[in-house]
Amino acid sequence: MAAGISMATTSRTIVHSRHSPFLGPKPTSLFTPTSKLPHSLQKFHAVLRFKRRKSNLTVCFVLEEEKLADWRIQDSGEGSGDDEGSGSEISAAAAGLAEKVARKRSERFTYLVAAVMSTLGITSMAVMAVYYRFAWQMEGGEVPFVEMFGTFALSVGAAVGMEFWARWAHKALWHASLWHMHESHHKPREGPFELNDVFAIINAGPAIALLSYGFFHKGLVPGLCFGAGLGITVFGMAYMFVHDGLVHRRFPVGPVADVPYFRRVASAHQLHHSEKFDGVPYGLFLGPKELEEVGGLEELEKEINRRIKLSKKL
Repeated sequence: MAAGISMATTSRTIVHSRHSPFLGPKPTSLFTPTSKLPHSLQKFHAVLRFKRRKSNLTVCFVLEEEKLADWRIQDSGEGSGDDEGSGSEISAAAAGLAEKVARKRSERFTYLVAAVMSTLGITSMAVMAVYYRFAWQMEGGEVPFVEMFGTFALSVGAAVGMEFWARWAHKALWHASLWHMHESHHKPREGPFELNDVFAIINAGPAIALLSYGFFHKGLVPGLCFGAGLGITVFGMAYMFVHDGLVHRRFPVGPVADVPYFRRVASAHQLHHSEKFDGVPYGLFLGPKELEEVGGLEELEKEINRRIKLSKKL
């Protein structure tokens, strides 16, 4: 039978048809006028009205899927007069999407130029400072081995120590008293820059001061200061490259994204933004270790697989 009569309070696919062969030409109500119903259904109509008064149930026609599909086709055909309006809406949506994509590309290009210029500038200055400092120190013919060793040792130590400093500051300051600035990093970015970028400039201040003091003075202490400033600079460059480029895709990083450990670092930091583990990890390069301590390795592996699948689609 093409249609059946159902009394139900459960949610099923219910259709009140305008073109049912049983109802005739568009009645204003499901039960009136009765004279337009076939004689075989008029008795059902009376019974249903009586049942509806007593049981207060919903009475409707439940149609077969094929008939429902036919009506959907008919309805779409009847609505073809609105093609012009819907076409303009689609065009407007497409134009808005194209504008958004163009804006994002412009923002990424702007940040890429800023990142490349700052990286090249800082790198060249650091290399030149290291070269001229030791050339100046060795003008008397004596090689200051202790000072040189102290400089390079503190460079490595400062770079590693900055990871622990950044972890502490991220949790104790950025997600606390300085949240009004760091919050911009946890919201959709509007424009190539965000208020959170100020922290990079703030961290550059001590590095410049230490490098300047160590460059213009001789001795072990100035050499240590120079090494500390150099280590902070190296960490800042690595942080910008991995955090801004690899994790948040503010500029392309090329094949570095395929390095397994960097992929783990990026996935761990993505979990920080999801706040599944109360913000952990707060560090960057040691983020996977932090997740291991709170039992987040399973979620980390899921995020890694998700990023791999996403990179294959791009």
